Amino acid sequence: MSLDVSPALLEQAERGEVDEAAFVDCVRTSLPYAWGMISTLVDRLKADGGEFADNQTPPPNEQARGQLLRALASDAIRGSLERHFGVRLAFQNCHRVAVFPLDPAVDQRLVRFTSVRGQLLNQSPELRDC
Repeated sequence: MSLDVSPALLEQAERGEVDEAAFVDCVRTSLPYAWGMISTLVDRLKADGGEFADNQTPPPNEQARGQLLRALASDAIRGSLERHFGVRLAFQNCHRVAVFPLDPAVDQRLVRFTSVRGQLLNQSPELRDC
């Protein structure tokens, strides 16, 4: 899944400087499922507090799954989303997205979530082909 890049944004990139807000808007409109998932988690983290907020529901279809993979596998997209929302993103399997606040007090929880042990404990036969 590629981003739907406007001619104006492409022209910015060709000139060498890209407005990150315009890039983030491109991500928002190109990857609406991923954007909605992350923004919902950010809202939940802000409302509930705590160390993190995560999603454990598989995407409804392959297009949605592809959007999550695109958003979180791209360093540029992921970094821009983290800066825009003011969070750190973590990802397991094909759907388990988590947002962590930019607070050193939760660093150990982030390390546990992204650890090899955390990855293994998040496996299940139903998710083998995700």
